[in-house]
Amino acid sequence: MKKIKTLFCLLFAITLVPVNAQTADEIISNYFENTGGMDKWGALEGLKMSGVANTQGMEIPVDVYQLKDGSQAVVINFQGQSITQFAFDGNQMWSTNFMTMQPEKSDSEATENMKKMSKDFPSPFHNYKKKGYSIELMDNETKEGTETFKIKLTQTPITINGVEEPNVSFHYFDTENYALIVSESLIKEGPMQGQTMVSTMSGYEEVDGLYFPFDLSMSGQNINIKTIEINPTIDKSVFAFPGE
Repeated sequence: MKKIKTLFCLLFAITLVPVNAQTADEIISNYFENTGGMDKWGALEGLKMSGVANTQGMEIPVDVYQLKDGSQAVVINFQGQSITQFAFDGNQMWSTNFMTMQPEKSDSEATENMKKMSKDFPSPFHNYKKKGYSIELMDNETKEGTETFKIKLTQTPITINGVEEPNVSFHYFDTENYALIVSESLIKEGPMQGQTMVSTMSGYEEVDGLYFPFDLSMSGQNINIKTIEINPTIDKSVFAFPGE
């Protein structure tokens, strides 16, 4: 009788384990497989995304440039004027001061932090082990009304005010199709220090065999992507500090 009872308890325990239990690596692998494949993402050399940002009731055209070498830029068109909101050429990060409308170089600490993240194209999850990152599967959560796998991503530490800080973020993948729909990270400096930066992604569409979200939101600011160019020809001057 005791053996039968023990066998029954064992069988009951087995039934409590989800038959579709996933590991963190399997979830990331499925994400890349469902959005085009690891090899195709790895062959990506650059992107140009053009869309419209909705800010305080205004629609502002925006272009986002990204290259495999880490170069990136965000350029907006405001009242007919092209303004580089942010840029990084691999060595120097800079932005436009909206009070003076003049370009300003970022401080050395911010630039060094950007250099650490320059290897994240096309995604920090792509070959994350080679980058020295780690991932961890957390408990499932419901985000945007959807059941998701929660992945903790730990990247290279960054420096804030001379102090090394952990670089941790959380990413939520739809349990049905493994699409990334929400990312969260803690803001470590500036007027919003201590708050959580929440980015949402939806409206995935296929572009040359890769799937991208066309509806983006970052802490309430919505961006509707209109077009995405794969491996475009980009004039490197768009990343460089003016005059250099």
